[in-house]
Amino acid sequence: MITDNQASLQLESNDALNSSNSQESSAIVIGASIAGLLAARVLLNHFDRVTVLERDRLPDQPERRPGVPQASHVHVLLARGQQILEQLFPGIKAELAELGVPQIDWTANFPWFGIHGWMPRFQSNITSFLASRALLEWLVRQRLSADDRVTIMSACTVKQLLANADRSRITGVVLQRDSVEASIPLFADLVVDASGRNSALPKWLEALGYPAPAKTIVNAFLGYSSRWYERTPDQSRDWAGAVIMANPPVERRGGFLMAVEADRWVLSVGGIADDCPPADEQGFLEFVQSLRHPLLYETIKDATPLSPVQSYRRTENCWRHYEKLKRFPEGIIALGDAVCAFNPIYGQGMTTAALSALLLDQALTQTLPLAANQANRINDRHCFSRVFQMQLARLLQTPWMMATSDDFRWETTEGDEPTYFTRLMHRYMEQVIILSTSDLATYQALIEVIHMLKPPTSLFRPQLLRKVLGQWLRCRTKSKDLSRQRAKQPASASL
Repeated sequence: MITDNQASLQLESNDALNSSNSQESSAIVIGASIAGLLAARVLLNHFDRVTVLERDRLPDQPERRPGVPQASHVHVLLARGQQILEQLFPGIKAELAELGVPQIDWTANFPWFGIHGWMPRFQSNITSFLASRALLEWLVRQRLSADDRVTIMSACTVKQLLANADRSRITGVVLQRDSVEASIPLFADLVVDASGRNSALPKWLEALGYPAPAKTIVNAFLGYSSRWYERTPDQSRDWAGAVIMANPPVERRGGFLMAVEADRWVLSVGGIADDCPPADEQGFLEFVQSLRHPLLYETIKDATPLSPVQSYRRTENCWRHYEKLKRFPEGIIALGDAVCAFNPIYGQGMTTAALSALLLDQALTQTLPLAANQANRINDRHCFSRVFQMQLARLLQTPWMMATSDDFRWETTEGDEPTYFTRLMHRYMEQVIILSTSDLATYQALIEVIHMLKPPTSLFRPQLLRKVLGQWLRCRTKSKDLSRQRAKQPASASL
């Protein structure tokens, strides 16, 4: 039980953090991840005060931290994600440029060796900055901290949720700081769980008498390892990164090389179905050399390493279905990896978090807009939390479909069986990719979908659909002709 004496303990300043006895409206965000920071930014549009709670001790400089183990690996902010970042923090693109972060055109400066060979290179104006995860998170945190309505508390752990008498509404959290033995209550009008894959929200809900959400897991058993290298100038190199794709169902290995700030390369290589790269130097280099094309190996084989080889294995797609719960308390929502975590190989996490933040902003704007004040607006709302989780689920359907449908190309993938629609999409996308190797407009359309600038339905526009069907017919005709030729051969010819 939390006593009055414990409640009176000072965290930073009770006047600054606990507004339960004032007319100020307040929100709490659990987790200072990219998802949590972007959620905190949009909450400032609707609340007088926002508090971000983070388990890690947050570094003063752009450094990796224990709570983000995947920060040692390649991170991509897709073009749509960068647009949203600039919308929420105007001028952040200029700051990235000043910090020496490379900016690229994704079709001109980032060669892609796909299933059917190299994709064409041309100017598409689909651009973004190639920043390390540590720098991007630090920069967003700095921008957010500059607002005096925001308090970011590090080295504190949320232990449980606080609720009203009938447990129908969450009223805050109980937290513990490393420097304080007592547990301390912190009250708010809205709590946002952005604590990532290890979210304790299902356990907290069960403690209050609510059911935990069902989970859908699709696991291709990807394992990958990364290493950082010094990037020396090379006048002959007109690109700032490259990707070598695996080739289902046979060639399980792929790699991603990316230039980042401070003249560094970060190289991540991985294998499906537990074909994981070794963590020792020699084994790692041999794995890189085994990829379908030698470009990545040739680029880094003589480069100066700046880090040891670091491995990561927790790559399954996992969706906690809060949207399906028939009972869910008001005053709390979840987003980011706390709801839906994707296989990191597809680079969708940060951009989906940015889209989720915009959705939260929109949902709060539409909630009782005629309330007399913000505090009444938050406390009088009905079913906001459940409605938001259902809206978020609709947003997540597209990135989930893109990630899991690709993972289902591998027979060793475990999880829900691929639907007929998924298999049909595989066949269609196969033709889109083949066509992209020679048709610039098709490749541009594909990249726009990959970078979440347009929905997958845009790949079914009549003009593109006709091209794809023509490609399919040519492939089918070629396959039939080959079968006829084989059938005419004498039996001895096949021996």
